[in-house]
This record gives sequence, structure tokens and C-alpha cells, in this order.
Amino acid sequence: MEGENADNPTLFPATVGEKLRAAREAQKLELSEIASRTRIPLRHLEAIEQSNFSSLPSSTYALGFAKAYARAIGADEVELARELRLEIGERPERPAPPPAYDFNERSRTPPSGIVIVGVIVAVLVLIGVGLWYGTDLFRGGAPDENVIPIENTIAADPGNATAPAPAPVTGGQVTLVATDSAWIRVTDASGKRLFEKEMAPNERYDVPADADRPRVRTARPDRIQVLLNGSNVPPLGTGVTTVEVEVSAAALQARGQSGAPATPSAAPVDAPAGNAAATL
Repeated sequence: MEGENADNPTLFPATVGEKLRAAREAQKLELSEIASRTRIPLRHLEAIEQSNFSSLPSSTYALGFAKAYARAIGADEVELARELRLEIGERPERPAPPPAYDFNERSRTPPSGIVIVGVIVAVLVLIGVGLWYGTDLFRGGAPDENVIPIENTIAADPGNATAPAPAPVTGGQVTLVATDSAWIRVTDASGKRLFEKEMAPNERYDVPADADRPRVRTARPDRIQVLLNGSNVPPLGTGVTTVEVEVSAAALQARGQSGAPATPSAAPVDAPAGNAAATL
């Protein structure tokens, strides 16, 4: 009899796992059926029957699985849980493995629609910056680059070829007055930009007296009234024609004495009405 007991260790079960196994076999149940009832993986139930608790995540899992196993076969789960605690003793629990993150998870990737919209917005911003700094498209009335320079020349009088040339003007205040909305740009001889904007009606700009041969460029010379020391001088041009002309005091005096007829214009904004048609 003792030899038979030695060959069959579950005849007198000593561990909780052996007791659960003996109760299951007494009911002629397969371990897979216990797994189906408890929804516990089969490998964990096998580990409990074999008292192989090291393969389980922790003693808490072992106690929970054993109690569920006991309920499935109608055993006393409270008593078995008490025995299992004594059996496990003070064995340190194995820390639960950290959760694995799928770095390719679709939820962590921005939707393709957002990416496409972002690319389109970036392209539009680059195009706008290029148009603003590279063209005159947003500068309202700015002339094109096909400028027809108008040089200040003195018309020769064949009948008075030997007349002495007038003394050049060495100073004087040049003022540009907009009679209507007009875009202008003023530069000096080195190309330095002194002034550039869309002038409003009656707006005026005083050309710096110390500017080196200042030049004005505009597409609406008919809307720019030129004053020298508060008096009208011949206009820069007529009609919608892009011009670029020197507006120094000396150049304007030469234009006034060249014999070219001055187009009548309205009186200056700040000048008396009696000086509206005065020229040098």
C-alpha cells in the first residue's frame, strides 16, 4: 500500500494544486473545461495544479485563479485561499511587466488630412511672401519695370544760340503734392530709397534739401503736383505713363526755363490761390 501511495502523489493531496486537481478528476472534468468556465488561460491552470507559482505574474493572480478554479468545481474557495497563502508564504512578487506600446499605432499618427492641409497652408504662405517681396502686386498702382526714363533737357533756341545759360539753382525746397491717389517712389543718385507709398489725395512730401539728385518714379504723373519753394513748376507728365525724372531744385528750374508749356493745375494745398499758376 505504501508503494502505491508513493507512485501516486495525488492520492493524498498535500498542496492546493493537488487538491484542485483531485477534485476535478473526481468529477471527470478536463482542465480545458475549467479554463472555459473560468476564462483563465490553460497554462495558468496547469501552473496552479503543479504549484508552479513562479510562472504567474504575482501571488495575487495565483490566489484569484485558485479561487475561481475552486468555484468552478464547487470546492471551498475560502479555505483553499487560506491554505494557498500559507503555501506561498513570503515569496516576493514578480513585478508585472511594463505595458508594451505600439509606436506604429495609427491613433498616434496624425491623420493624413491634417498633414495635407498643413502642407497646403505652408505652400500658400511661401507664395504670398514671394509675391510681396518679389513683385509690386500688393503695392497698389505700382508701375511695372518697363520704365521710360525722361531726362531733363533744355530745348535749344536756334534764334538765340549764344544766350547765356541761367545760373544754376543751388538750393530750394521741392514738394510733391498728390491731387489724387498715386503711388510714388523717391530715390537719390545712389539708388537709396527715400520715400515710397500710395499717397492719398492732398498728401504731400517734402524732398530732403540735401538729397543727391533725387528722382521720382510714378505711374500717374498727372496726379502729382510739383512745387519749388511753394510755386508750381511744369508737371512730371500727363496721362497714365510710368516716368522716372529728377526732381532736384536745379533740375526743376531748368524744366521751368526750357520753354515747355506748364499744364495748369490746382493751387497747392498750403499755398495761396494767387500762386496756383506761378512758375519759376
